[in-house]
Amino acid sequence: MCTVQEEKMQILAVVNHNNMKKGFTLIELLLYVSIIGVVILSIAGFLFILMQSRVKNQTIAEVEQQGIQVMQIITQTGRNAQAITLPAVGSSSASLTFDVVTVANDPTIFDLDNGVICIKEGTGSAVSLTNSRISASGLTFHNLSRTGTPGIIRIQFTLTHINSSGRNEYDFSKTFYGTASLR
Repeated sequence: MCTVQEEKMQILAVVNHNNMKKGFTLIELLLYVSIIGVVILSIAGFLFILMQSRVKNQTIAEVEQQGIQVMQIITQTGRNAQAITLPAVGSSSASLTFDVVTVANDPTIFDLDNGVICIKEGTGSAVSLTNSRISASGLTFHNLSRTGTPGIIRIQFTLTHINSSGRNEYDFSKTFYGTASLR
């Protein structure tokens, strides 16, 4: 049997043992902090890459939407035009002139002015078809028509997103090709 003295010693040993288990050692604390740091850095890196990707996708979408819009306006105007006046049959030009049915819109001219694709209808002033964040270049119209046919025009232009900040996410350029047939 145990004496009271031995019993007290065992209780003190258990209490001391429990007191020793209540805190973290310095090594454990450093390990936990470093693990949390790695997790936070990984999440921050992932979010940074996600933001860059979002900006790049917006840049690509803006260039593509404007290119499609410009191409649709030119081809629709061509479909509804009576004749192609410029460029001449078999030649190319940086400007396109349609003879259209509506007298107020005759002639309708598409051309490039300081990096902006413009449309001028009749005696009205030129209207920009691209916005200030996009620069257009290489606008070429090639008249593929044959004598005695309604007319076919091949269209080509390049749109580039203006990258004033120099960041890679804003670099994007695309060349658009299309044709329009007069009815």
